[in-house]
Amino acid sequence: MSVTAPKGFAASGIACGIKASGAPDLALVASTAGAVPAAGVFTANLAAAAPVQVSRAHLAATAGRAAAVVLSSGNANAATGGPGVAGAQRMCALVGEGLGVGADEVLVCQTGLIGIPFPLAPVESGIPVLVEARLGDREAARRAATAIMTTDTVCKEVTVEGPGFTVGAMAKGAAMLAPNMATMLAVLTTDARCDPDMLAGALRRAVEGSFNRMSIDGCTSTNDTVLVLASGASGTSVGADALAETLGRACGDLAGMMVADAEGGSKVSHVVVTGAASDDEAHRAARKVAESALVKCSLNGEDPYWGRVVSELGSAGVAFDLDRVEVSYGGVVVCREGVAVDHDAVTVRDHMQGHAIELRCDLGLGSGTGAMLSTDLGHGYIDENRTTS
Repeated sequence: MSVTAPKGFAASGIACGIKASGAPDLALVASTAGAVPAAGVFTANLAAAAPVQVSRAHLAATAGRAAAVVLSSGNANAATGGPGVAGAQRMCALVGEGLGVGADEVLVCQTGLIGIPFPLAPVESGIPVLVEARLGDREAARRAATAIMTTDTVCKEVTVEGPGFTVGAMAKGAAMLAPNMATMLAVLTTDARCDPDMLAGALRRAVEGSFNRMSIDGCTSTNDTVLVLASGASGTSVGADALAETLGRACGDLAGMMVADAEGGSKVSHVVVTGAASDDEAHRAARKVAESALVKCSLNGEDPYWGRVVSELGSAGVAFDLDRVEVSYGGVVVCREGVAVDHDAVTVRDHMQGHAIELRCDLGLGSGTGAMLSTDLGHGYIDENRTTS
């Protein structure tokens, strides 16, 4: 049931006219009991969109409490100046009026094209309908998840059970997926009982191990937002570790769905680096390989060109010794101590022809480990992004 699976939440999704196609483009996730503990993690992009600015300010003003999240798709409301910020604030005010809560107790997310003035009129007429349509059932959650899609080809929803509580989540994202986070929006709900500080810490840990460990094209959006609301309706007071672990499982599932639905992607790659001087260096090396256009093209061409991998490792800015490096595809070592080794080429070929490719690199220097989830680079991505989209 996604965001309505935890107790204490309702959702809705409608078409209000932002998208010229008439597709759903306005969504709501709301607590059924007013403001509850809430937390957010946002883009690292300094060109942060209006909704990011507004949601950050609202969480600060309420000391981490919110009653609802309103989301729109079809226009990012980014690089839109003062009118853009006013539009995002107006969305929150209208939802607040409908729910009987303060405007600063409403958070806002938006996604779509950057630099185009946000069309406020359809939202102003749509929000009262959106608020009135909210329900706590499975279909309502699906309508909300559908309304936030842009280039996504499938709805992204998940429900995860924790010890005595539930986490539900929905997300959108299919490109510009890069640490930290992505052209992505995600809203999580939980009926765990916790305070805002615990919730914020748990969310940061969950995002670090999931959304911050995936990349499609190395680009970081202006609108990246992950939000969580905790109703406490399960009655279960949770520990920080249990909360972070369960939120992390939900975020990890959503991250996998995003990579699998990447624009133009035909392969999912799991790049693992071991033997680094530290975990941080292992992650940096894994990211360098995962985001390499040359490596991505090799994956698309099903070519185990390990020389490109070694080259990226050597330029990743981490401790490196060519004479210690080992590279394998699907568990088959093709490079050891920095040079080619005999291997089962048929097994490697069969692995490369599959949808999921595992690329492992051992630096042979220490105990540091890191991993990235990514995809290949093919004609489909270029076709999607060679014009404004």
